[in-house]
Amino acid sequence: MEIIDISLTISPKLPVWPGDPAIQLHQVAFMDKGDVCNVSVLGMGVHAGTHVDAPHHFLNDGQTVEKLNLDTMVGNAYVCQFNDDVNEITSTLLENALIPKDVSRLLIKTRNSKIWASDKQIFDKKFVAIVPDGAEWIVKRGINLVGVDYLSVAPFGEGTVTHRILLGAGIVALEGLNI
Repeated sequence: MEIIDISLTISPKLPVWPGDPAIQLHQVAFMDKGDVCNVSVLGMGVHAGTHVDAPHHFLNDGQTVEKLNLDTMVGNAYVCQFNDDVNEITSTLLENALIPKDVSRLLIKTRNSKIWASDKQIFDKKFVAIVPDGAEWIVKRGINLVGVDYLSVAPFGEGTVTHRILLGAGIVALEGLNI
């Protein structure tokens, strides 16, 4: 099995969700200045870069991220790539994508991936995301993990329903992927 790192490199250049703290990374000890070792400080919200949404994020159920089964997040995954003209991930789009029936981990690649490559810090509110009927399709298919290439599985300003459908069904939402 080939292991592929699909996480983003943490950098102050990564966009963050509006209202979240910016990523801060700076060195505080320097061997060049006589310190015993080099030491850096990293500060950021937990919703930055590549991250997992815990059910507690939208369900307030006490199911925090450390309670998730790591086995769900490791293993073979099916990458479904959509054209740049796709603006939302719907049930019809997913059905027509001919995703194999036995897929348990679905990674969705869209034009969002170009945002990471552009090296810009500006949050893009028009990112491609999963709408509620797409989330329901994922639940009905028995998928255990869905990953997306931006900071949310759900559309900007309309995130509650999609998140509650996925997280309420025990599906791991992996966000901010570099695929």
